[in-house]
Amino acid sequence: MIGIVIPAHNEELYLDACLRAARVAAADPALHGEAVRITVALDSCTDNSLAIVERHAAQSDQGCIIDYLCVGARNVGVTRAAGARHMLEHGARWLAFTDADTQVSPNWLAQQLSLNVDVVCGTVAVEDWSPHRDNAELLRRHFHNSYTDADGHRHIHGANMGVSAAAYLRAGGFEPLACSEDVALVEALRRNGARFAWSAAPRVTTSARCDAKARGGFGDTLLRYAESARIAATTATATGI
Repeated sequence: MIGIVIPAHNEELYLDACLRAARVAAADPALHGEAVRITVALDSCTDNSLAIVERHAAQSDQGCIIDYLCVGARNVGVTRAAGARHMLEHGARWLAFTDADTQVSPNWLAQQLSLNVDVVCGTVAVEDWSPHRDNAELLRRHFHNSYTDADGHRHIHGANMGVSAAAYLRAGGFEPLACSEDVALVEALRRNGARFAWSAAPRVTTSARCDAKARGGFGDTLLRYAESARIAATTATATGI
């Protein structure tokens, strides 16, 4: 069985699209009928996230089970770890991680598994920069010029990561960190001799949100990109470059 873990804290704006995309990936013929379980780890949600998951869970079948668990940690490391533990208890051999504001591609799971390694670290793409309003075009250009969306990259994203159950257990799982829990796991996997693929083949599209859920995460990185782009543009204008 393949497990998809999605942590969520008040993600009612994005969660439906996230789950619809995950369900398409779970039905990929390239998986040859292997069962997939999608678990949303709801962390201290006070919006309609639970209702959205329940609606999708009601449409579960034997090929793709959708369920959820509730966590009261306000901590993404704790929440991802709880989701992974839930998957391991149900016999998952492969753990695929994404985020609630992210949509995976239809062949996302198949691409991860086809790489035949212990750990897959993927890249992210952003299609809609409009949340950054006046800075949107500057940010899009800056991201395009500074982000490596190609095989051999060294980006680490909880929104696009896969790991075998055996390697995850050897590494000790996610630490209870409020940020960079994905980076800490990758370092532990390296120390334990896991085989890596730094691949751009498993595709995901994530949001350019301004209301970052985790300080220091991808959302904050985008805000730093935006500020850097604004300063660079202002400097260029002032110097006539």
